[in-house]
Amino acid sequence: MEWRDTGIVLARRRHGETAAIIEVFTESHGRHAGIVRGGASRKLTPILEPGNQVEVTWRARLEDHLGVFAVEPLEARAAALMGDRKTLAGLNSMTALLSFALPEREAHKTIYQGTLTVLEMMTSGPHWPLAYLRWELTLLEDLGFGLDLSTCAATGSTDNLAYISPKSGRAVSTTGAGDWKDKLLPLSPALVGKGGGSDADLRDGLRVTGHFLKTWLAPALGNRALPAARQRLVDLLARA
Repeated sequence: MEWRDTGIVLARRRHGETAAIIEVFTESHGRHAGIVRGGASRKLTPILEPGNQVEVTWRARLEDHLGVFAVEPLEARAAALMGDRKTLAGLNSMTALLSFALPEREAHKTIYQGTLTVLEMMTSGPHWPLAYLRWELTLLEDLGFGLDLSTCAATGSTDNLAYISPKSGRAVSTTGAGDWKDKLLPLSPALVGKGGGSDADLRDGLRVTGHFLKTWLAPALGNRALPAARQRLVDLLARA
């Protein structure tokens, strides 16, 4: 068995004296693990840092084997991302959530392209947190847990949408909310591509995506706890 693909390194751990096992999110083969011979060497260790984009060739005798990766560097962005607390936290949250949420060896090209976009934004300026928020929303949608923020669940109206039902994931208008508004989540303009992208909009948006990652996605994965790296990012962005 053999295939070649491009991917983003998600994780690396030492394997024996000189090798490493890496987890890569590839464009066409999804989240995939494999052994890199010599992966613990000074030459390969910088290439295998999480966040770097690589070309991998995977080989194994049988399809269900762990297999071996041959790795070539394509885009070395890890060092730049690790040089700043905020982008490092963003990188750690993304890689942890991808490892947590994605089924093994299942392609998710929309999430892959979105991940590349956010990583590139992280290296080019300070405006990536809103793109990260949209990335979490896309992650939920692509895995079958999308929110419906187009019309009010109570009235069917598209006007004055201000809340989200924590149970159905549907938008609710100010009229439809009635006496239940205190039990609803805020509909951040940032979730629907509106508003000025304020800190409050970002905070409210992450509250929403965090709620559905915890109450919808995590139970589907065996009620595992969300990666702590995500909460560290949320806390850091709140302090900033």
